[in-house]
Amino acid sequence: MSDAPVIGVLALQGDVREHVAALAEAGADARPVRRARELDEVDGLVVPGGESTTISKLADIFELRDPIDKRIADGMPVYGSCAGMIMLATEVLDGRPDQRGFAGIEMTVRRNAFGRQVDSFEAPVGVTGIEGGPFHAVFIRAPWVERVGDGVEVLGTVTEGPAAGRVVAVRQGNLLATSFHPELTGDARVHAYFVAMVRASR
Repeated sequence: MSDAPVIGVLALQGDVREHVAALAEAGADARPVRRARELDEVDGLVVPGGESTTISKLADIFELRDPIDKRIADGMPVYGSCAGMIMLATEVLDGRPDQRGFAGIEMTVRRNAFGRQVDSFEAPVGVTGIEGGPFHAVFIRAPWVERVGDGVEVLGTVTEGPAAGRVVAVRQGNLLATSFHPELTGDARVHAYFVAMVRASR
């Protein structure tokens, strides 16, 4: 029997296929998750980039909010990128009033903090605990972290340009979040880091 951890990608909206491919490259048995019964079969979950308000609504429509909340409370590792970071935050600035996430990481994030789609950019980001030098990070209508609570480790900040110093990667226990999109770069090191987190949690 394979010891590859089974990791789901929340397949409601966003760049699901790219995350599945990056997780597979990093050694996981990766699969899309759209139903509660599919969530039951995974050891960890990725909440992809996309549109956080849409993901929030669809989580309710597909009756996944409560099951995901329960799995997070029970210690399931979750990685959120871009919109996924917003979904994992306990507080969201500039979000819609009816927007609800999974509130797993004690942090405040600002939605679309780096600007609109036309303001998308790329910048080097070093991530603590991941070797090989800085990531070539892609930011698309990305959030940034304005506050972290006790127990939240800042893993990465933008190192140059007008956004230098902004927090863009964090971890709290089994929960990991980045503002940027590693699944779009061909660099699977963040996914390998998350796969290792999932292995360690089993």
